[in-house]
Amino acid sequence: MPKVRIPPSVPSPHPEPPHLLSKHNSLKISGGAIGKRSVLKRFERVKLLKERDQWKEGQSPIGLPKTKSEN
Repeated sequence: MPKVRIPPSVPSPHPEPPHLLSKHNSLKISGGAIGKRSVLKRFERVKLLKERDQWKEGQSPIGLPKTKSEN
């Protein structure tokens, strides 16, 4: 199949995007409307397991069991 050459006088169908782009309103976080996290960080999980007496000293913090927060 022969290649089709576009003359340089024809503008590109995909112009360069502007350098400064703004965020769409639906992506912005409204002030102070932060919901409760459903996932705990590792240190929070270790702390919760210690409170429940399910943590053994010397246990590896890698591969912890799933824990649900009490709140």
